[in-house]
Amino acid sequence: MEASNETWEVEFFLVGFPDLKRFHLLLFSLLLFTYLLILGGNAVILMLIRANPHLHVPMYYFVAILSFLEVWYTTVTIPKMLANLLDSRKPISYRGCLLQVYFFHALGITEACLLTAMAYDRYLAICKPLHYPFAMTPKICLWLAAGCWACGFMWPVPEIILLSTLPLCRAHRIEHLFCDFPSLLSLACADVNQIVMISTSVLVLLVPFSFILVAYVHIIVAVLRSHSTQGRTKAFSTCASHITVVALFYGTAIFVYLRPQSKSSKDQDKYLSLLYGAVTPVLNPLIYSLRNKDVKEALRKLAGAKTNW
Repeated sequence: MEASNETWEVEFFLVGFPDLKRFHLLLFSLLLFTYLLILGGNAVILMLIRANPHLHVPMYYFVAILSFLEVWYTTVTIPKMLANLLDSRKPISYRGCLLQVYFFHALGITEACLLTAMAYDRYLAICKPLHYPFAMTPKICLWLAAGCWACGFMWPVPEIILLSTLPLCRAHRIEHLFCDFPSLLSLACADVNQIVMISTSVLVLLVPFSFILVAYVHIIVAVLRSHSTQGRTKAFSTCASHITVVALFYGTAIFVYLRPQSKSSKDQDKYLSLLYGAVTPVLNPLIYSLRNKDVKEALRKLAGAKTNW
């Protein structure tokens, strides 16, 4: 089928978990609870950072942006997944599918860039402490954040143009929980998935990840050279939350997008999509609250203020 006006009227059907049809209500309840936790947890992080002046520093400025980003990142996919669990047909329009792919990748790439900016912030704070106040001013933070969003929303445009022009000649059944680049490419007549996927993923995932690794190599070297045990502990504690989030985000993304695609990998992709699309975002607020002394202190103050009230 050629990509024409008729293509825009095509309706796709998301397969989801057909073998777990009897448990769809249970899955719906668990996913809804997870989504509410994501919204609530990130809202608490945003409220804490806004309400506490001692958190108005570059590191928590980026954490606030990450929390805001996670809300929209999950909203792109989870509400539609919830609706499909209650609908036996699981339909999605061609336009809706392309929009879902665009925003899912745009927000994902923005997060990858933001995690890189956060690593740069930690590098300056630990390796260049004397230059940090001048190298990480509010204006520079704003420019870094704007650059992350601009890069995230511009990068997927060529792949969306590619998807919208590819002729579709396979059944309109998408073997996934939501529309994603690999699943749509598998419906196309042209066999371009491996080339496009690998080239795009290497640039989007491995380049920022390499910068983060280089930054943390310098951080580890600088910390090990420190003669202060207290200084080492403080430096590692400020980086621990970020390292954990980076490991969760890049670990699942690299495994999904850089490994060779096969029929047997489709079921794995569904479960992994739940991991990086729902489980990881719900863990991020917990990671930044439970592993961060400043945020825990702000939480205690908030709890104390509510108790007194």
